[in-house]
Amino acid sequence: MNDLTQTPEMLIATMGARARRAAAAIAQASDVQKADALRRAAQALRDQAPAIIAANARDMANAVANGLSAALLDRLKLDAARVAATAEGVEQVATLANPLGSVIDTVVRPNGLELSRVRVPLGVIGIIYESRPNVTADAAALCLRAGNAVILRGGSEAKESNRAIHAAIVEGIVAAGLPADVVQLVPTTDRAAVGALLKAAEYVDLIVPRGGKSLVARVQEEARVPVLAHLDGINHSYVDGAADPAMAQALVVNAKMRRTGVCGATETVLIDRAYGAAAAVVTALLDAECEVRGDMDVQAMDARVVAASDQDWDTEYLDAIVSVRLVDGVDDAIAHIAAHASHHTDAIITEDGATAERFLNAVDSAIVMWNASTQFADGGEFGLGAEIGISTGRLHARGPVALEGLTTYKWIVRGAGQVRP
Repeated sequence: MNDLTQTPEMLIATMGARARRAAAAIAQASDVQKADALRRAAQALRDQAPAIIAANARDMANAVANGLSAALLDRLKLDAARVAATAEGVEQVATLANPLGSVIDTVVRPNGLELSRVRVPLGVIGIIYESRPNVTADAAALCLRAGNAVILRGGSEAKESNRAIHAAIVEGIVAAGLPADVVQLVPTTDRAAVGALLKAAEYVDLIVPRGGKSLVARVQEEARVPVLAHLDGINHSYVDGAADPAMAQALVVNAKMRRTGVCGATETVLIDRAYGAAAAVVTALLDAECEVRGDMDVQAMDARVVAASDQDWDTEYLDAIVSVRLVDGVDDAIAHIAAHASHHTDAIITEDGATAERFLNAVDSAIVMWNASTQFADGGEFGLGAEIGISTGRLHARGPVALEGLTTYKWIVRGAGQVRP
């Protein structure tokens, strides 16, 4: 148990030292043992579902009293179906292909040396997150299967839920004969513990923040450890002049309204002036109880449309609000996205293959889609299992980060007595 009388720096140093030892052990554990631990953890989540839901109810009551937004309440809430889905996600990670030990490439040099790049664990990962208690399970599962130890620091709004989920995960890990310290949860909500974790370069190899813009900005500003992050999910769905009307309407409504609080939700809809059914798209959004903020052309389509401000084009609403603008073709859409997107997920809806390829090649986002809802921006939907997050950066990993994204590689050199002249 961690001593809560320690300073945040002492606490993180103690946890970090334990994580380093656990990381060395888990790196040498067999894949069969790690998969067994995850299956046992999934069963523990199912067995402890009533306690997890009761803990979450306490968090929800506190969150409502503290005035959390509807989007954050949706992310925080757990019910029987969500706990079951969390357990299933952990179990699914146990079935994924093991990335460790895989050979990325091999080359034989003219002098006979054989050089291979082989996937290995990163080591110790620190994950700082808000609201979503399922991240506790997802992060633990992915880090463990990729051979890493992890230090989790969840938000204060989910502290009871996180503790209950963490207890179930550790039960499975220990039952499989692995050290409990493979997955640790920072026991304090003191914000100073976050600062200590960000500076713990001696113990932590990578920091992954999952949360709002202010959290990610703080992590990027203060970290002395490499950071894998994304900022806003300011995602676009562009309806091209050659779009199929029925498809365009269905995709736009789903991309915005399926779950408004996820990072893959569309926040801005761009519509080609040449598209003949723009008003139907706007009406469909309004009829789905989505507030539409539009430019003057869009306002003229329906009296319910609210005037958009300059700020709207740069806003991640995470709510039933969308901004809509008419553009002059695909190049205008690409230019708008370049100026306002967060490089997360952007989509084109069109039956014109050449226009689609132009969009797919020109838009510089981690995920670019053709005739698909941006709500598919999810590691599970990509077949990667649970994800640690979606990276909008350009280094190490980009897009949904799952098992492979939590590994690095080392060079293995095999020789036959070569000496360097």
